[in-house]
Amino acid sequence: MLSSSSSSPPSLLHLALCCVTALFALHFCAAAKPPKVGFGYRLVSIEESTNGGGLIGYLQVKQSTSTYGLDIPHLRLFVKHETQDRLRVHITDAEEQRWEVPYDLLPREQPPPPGAKASSSPFTASEYAGGDLIFSFTSDPFTFAVRRKSNGQTLFDSSYGTMVFKDQYLEISTRLPKTAALYGLGENTQPGGIRLRPNDPYTLYTTDISAINLNTDLYGSHPVYMDLRNEGGEATAHAVLLLNSNGMDVFYTGSSLTYKVIGGVLDFYFFAGPSPLAVVDQYTTLIGRPAPMPYWALGFHQCRWGYQNLSVVEGVVEGYRNAQIPLDVIWNDDDHMDAAKDFTLDPVNYPRPKLLDFLDRIHSRGMKYIVLIDPGIAVNSSYGVYQRAMAKDVFIKYEGKPYLAQVWPGPVYYPDYLNPDGVSWWIDEIARFHELVPVDGLWIDMNEASNFCTGKCELPTNHSCPIPGSTTPWVCCLDCKNLTDTRWDDPPYKINASGSRAPLGFKTIATSATHHDGILEYNAHSLYGFSQAIATHKALQGLQGKRPFILSRSTFVGSGAYAAHWTGDNKGTWDDLRYSISTMLNFGLFGMPMVGSDICGFYPAPTEELCNRWIELGAFYPFSRDHANFASPRQELYQWESVAESARNALGLRYKLLPYLYTLNYEAHTTGAPMARPVFFSFPNFTSSYGLSTQFLLGGSVMVSPVLKKAATSVKAMFPPGTWYSLFDMTKAVVSQDDRYVTLDAPLNAVNVHVYQNTILPLQRGGTISKEARTTPFTLVVAFPFGATQGDAKGSVYVDDDERPEMKLAEGEASYIEFYATVSGSTVKVWSEVEMGSFSLEKGLLIEKVCVLGLQGNGQGLAVEVDGEPWADAAGAHFTESHAVMHQEKLEGGNKRTSMVVEVGGLSLPLGKTFSMTWKLGIKE
Repeated sequence: MLSSSSSSPPSLLHLALCCVTALFALHFCAAAKPPKVGFGYRLVSIEESTNGGGLIGYLQVKQSTSTYGLDIPHLRLFVKHETQDRLRVHITDAEEQRWEVPYDLLPREQPPPPGAKASSSPFTASEYAGGDLIFSFTSDPFTFAVRRKSNGQTLFDSSYGTMVFKDQYLEISTRLPKTAALYGLGENTQPGGIRLRPNDPYTLYTTDISAINLNTDLYGSHPVYMDLRNEGGEATAHAVLLLNSNGMDVFYTGSSLTYKVIGGVLDFYFFAGPSPLAVVDQYTTLIGRPAPMPYWALGFHQCRWGYQNLSVVEGVVEGYRNAQIPLDVIWNDDDHMDAAKDFTLDPVNYPRPKLLDFLDRIHSRGMKYIVLIDPGIAVNSSYGVYQRAMAKDVFIKYEGKPYLAQVWPGPVYYPDYLNPDGVSWWIDEIARFHELVPVDGLWIDMNEASNFCTGKCELPTNHSCPIPGSTTPWVCCLDCKNLTDTRWDDPPYKINASGSRAPLGFKTIATSATHHDGILEYNAHSLYGFSQAIATHKALQGLQGKRPFILSRSTFVGSGAYAAHWTGDNKGTWDDLRYSISTMLNFGLFGMPMVGSDICGFYPAPTEELCNRWIELGAFYPFSRDHANFASPRQELYQWESVAESARNALGLRYKLLPYLYTLNYEAHTTGAPMARPVFFSFPNFTSSYGLSTQFLLGGSVMVSPVLKKAATSVKAMFPPGTWYSLFDMTKAVVSQDDRYVTLDAPLNAVNVHVYQNTILPLQRGGTISKEARTTPFTLVVAFPFGATQGDAKGSVYVDDDERPEMKLAEGEASYIEFYATVSGSTVKVWSEVEMGSFSLEKGLLIEKVCVLGLQGNGQGLAVEVDGEPWADAAGAHFTESHAVMHQEKLEGGNKRTSMVVEVGGLSLPLGKTFSMTWKLGIKE
């Protein structure tokens, strides 16, 4: 939905904020070292717990200053190697409890409370070693460093700057090698690509501001970065999380990084890696594994703000069906609501009987339906949702009364999801709504939280609010006054909020408002969307015991365990098309792999050519959805015949890849591995890929190389060394030996997608809906290096009943099959190993074809054995001579050589049963 900031024309707002951002960067460059606001601390004592509970030290301020407030005189240091590869360094007030991310919201080990006594002994060493990491320190001034045990590499070194700890201002720095490549620190739109650029501003504070604004704090707060280094040709990666929900600026110069935080504690977690995949594994072990997605969620989704009535929605579904474009999920923005009120239906435009009939029809096909809900609850005494909320006293308060704001229905109050009563009320309202409309998932929007007004507001006495018939409902119509008289509304240090040092309460909840138990909005602001996602997940999981699907705009550390994410209000431009890749890849690092951008752009208006190229890219977002606002011309994929053709091509391949994507979903849920990954994840020693932001990998071995420029009919793509086979034409391959770009043909309706050597890729026949596509037979694509006489390949597939809440391997509920292949001379062997095969056998899933790429020479004969028997005699196999086809491969991007593609079809191998195939090729050199 449109951001509240959209009362200004997007292009002008974009320009204004870009100017502010540029000035901010220039100001920082002109003062490379921040002004001295403190003199640091000295270590008074340090002891080690005798039960392995870590180190506890006490710090005393060296000299207090009044800049940004007085220094906290005594601090408590807690250091613990929580696992072999994770170190925690926690610094807080030694005498008073301070705000931290609630431990019931993000479960983790708690440090000893201030003043707690434990059995300990003096610690006399200068360093504290764990499995993979070493913590070291100096006493006066107190500084600390974290080193990698295996090679002594310093990962974090606070001696670069002075540590400052005041009530509303915390500052700490680290030294960095200039060769380090950093990633993360979001959410923002990064025009320079995924790799962080020195002197760009990085501000973290959840804000409803359109994603077209560059280098600006957006909808989510993720204070974590990955540091990738390559020394001596060997890459290592680690990550640093500062777990803190308060607003912060992070200054990155290329040789240092400085945090300036306006509250909370310094709670650092260091993750040793040493590979990028190991880093996200360790990170999501702490913050929560990514939520399992239902299979249908990996299909294509269509939405629009402006489907005025149900007949329009029905027409959209039929439009896709008639055009033979895949579609799994149809969405409603707030059009289905009665006067934009949550959990209601418009009785005229979305009458319940007709809506239920429509849902019966699409559900019978296997399609799904999702609707939007915003957190703001309309202040309306005749509205049952409001009545029940008031009775349970679940709203955020200001001066003892519910805090009044404005969003789409007009005056609203915000539920407090930190209040247990608020959570139980929310769960009940979702259950009531599900009885009204059996939706298949929920879209929680505007949860930064967004507000069309600022400050302390009251209902107007001289005009209506909302204004009847208004065409600009996002313009504030309440009577409001700015709040500047408290240190929470006007803190001493001003973060670069909204890219313009806007007040913290600008277009959101006043930061002096309070949650349950007196928790200040000032501290909990960036947790609002996270807490709402948790409550929504509990509600959906409790309805019918099915796997929930939730899409959330605002996110925080740990949100990925409950929800998917889209990148917010983008625009139909070529730049926005390109930016979407970096944001998508960042969220994989943040533990939210189910992510995508509005295909064709949310703001008007994409061109036909741009929409062609966007579906060719967006078909390979983990979350693939076309969405637009009411002011845009209709942009469903069937609106242009050329776009429909591109959609059939790109989505056609996506639906063949669904078993692979679902297996990536399983890997994400069990290991944290992103579904869409930067190239360096699979090729960390390929340094030329460290900033590559125009291509990406799905999993470890499928490369997507989209067209991102207007009027282009080719694309320059970089491939790590090895062989890459086109998935649209497997007779074509790219053999790369270095980091030179290869020019690939890319006519309007084509996108380049390649699979890497040493891979076995499971495909199915595809279709126009995932329910049908997932039942079709499998093809195994076995990719050897080009011209191979020796080599191996492997792959896997996970299948389950995706209705179950948990995604786990259990007999009768799921199967996991690993595939292996070797080539040695003229002999190819392909085999499987099956875990929990009964589910696949029950579903009757079969392998009908095996396709082997890259074999050397020209084939003149073929003999196949299955489980030791000649192919024609193998049980369940059918011999058809024409299925054993040999093609000549053409080498793209340079000199042409040939090798063979060998297809063996007519098979009926049960997926849930181990098999072994041996192929003997007659080779004519």
